[in-house]
Amino acid sequence: MLMSPVNPTNIKIEDYNYQLPDNRIAKYPLKQRDLSKLLIMNKGEISESTFQNIPKLLPKDSFLLFNETRVIQARLIFKKNTGASIEIFCLEPIKPTNDFQIALQQKPPVIWKCLVGNARRWKEGYLETEININGQDIKLRATIEKKLVSAYLISFSWEPGNISFADILENSGLTPLPPYLHRKAEISDKKRYQTIYAKLNGSVAAPTAGLHFTKSLLEKIKQKGFDTDNLILHVGAGTFKPVSSDTIGEHKMHTEQIQVQHSTLKHLLHSINKNIIPVGTTSMRSLESLFWMGLRLKINLEPFNVVSQWDPYKLTIPENFSPEEALKLLINKLDENNEPSIKGETQLIIAPGYKFRFAKGLITNFHQPKSTLLLLVSALVGEDWRKAYDYALENNFRFLSYGDSCLFIP
Repeated sequence: MLMSPVNPTNIKIEDYNYQLPDNRIAKYPLKQRDLSKLLIMNKGEISESTFQNIPKLLPKDSFLLFNETRVIQARLIFKKNTGASIEIFCLEPIKPTNDFQIALQQKPPVIWKCLVGNARRWKEGYLETEININGQDIKLRATIEKKLVSAYLISFSWEPGNISFADILENSGLTPLPPYLHRKAEISDKKRYQTIYAKLNGSVAAPTAGLHFTKSLLEKIKQKGFDTDNLILHVGAGTFKPVSSDTIGEHKMHTEQIQVQHSTLKHLLHSINKNIIPVGTTSMRSLESLFWMGLRLKINLEPFNVVSQWDPYKLTIPENFSPEEALKLLINKLDENNEPSIKGETQLIIAPGYKFRFAKGLITNFHQPKSTLLLLVSALVGEDWRKAYDYALENNFRFLSYGDSCLFIP
């Protein structure tokens, strides 16, 4: 017998709307990360605490999964001779490679997909600016290679060319704060819009559920005997894109790069019966994508490591195909090719009706109305999402990236 998928394409996004006053959006983070408020929804029952108490509130045998991507300083400002400012927001690398880690180590020239602010003032020619890196004057030049539907391909070159593009961004770029903060990035954002465990450069938005963790809190979690591990999803700007269509079926989900180590796959396999709780929706989407990658291997669907938006809702699952088998297939694939990690892409949209294969809960922030992130929360806790959000609005919780947190146990 084969398991038939569900179909969420007719879900109306208006059913996932709520009124969020601007004064409830946290414009700045708290001074101490783990003093943010924590809303707990455990099997439909709501309570509240502070985030530093989360080691006492996690279910027994919890396994926390963190996204250790690092936010790049993705916004570059150029001044024209006329005085006009042009902002180039680097979204993802295109040439000579689309792999973030390799692309960021490249010498000039490089081509990135970018958003351009004030583009109407940049009709032709190149933009140029001078920056100083470790006492060395660098001349940075940007040229439009191609206009896309909603972005541009921009070629960057710099002289002298003995430094990497990562050095260019780190020393001259600005923090890519979410647009709904309606403020310019400040020096403090470079540190605070970054998790303390961030490792690999590649995100243009922070995995914000992780912003609440401190070193001492992570130590307490380990002292309590809870399991932890890490993976990578490089967060794209599409995470802020609201659903503009009437139904989910008309929405195109953004694609993001993921990377999961061989050791993490084995850890997950050995801990499959634990309460696996992703820290953030990015960790959740990466974790659940592993099931669909394993299924694509099982049914010989190439490429196996690219999960499409509708895979969970279109692919037929063979009877008795389990999360354990999915992990074993991925581990065997790495063993065969002598590779240290699965690298791939996911466009996975988790919407109501989705059956979670690994996750038993979620640590997350409060999300924008009519967003795919809110759909994910609803897929986990059902209509209780609205009860949680109503409670948060009535009890002075702070919303969105720099806001407070939730622990959802369905």
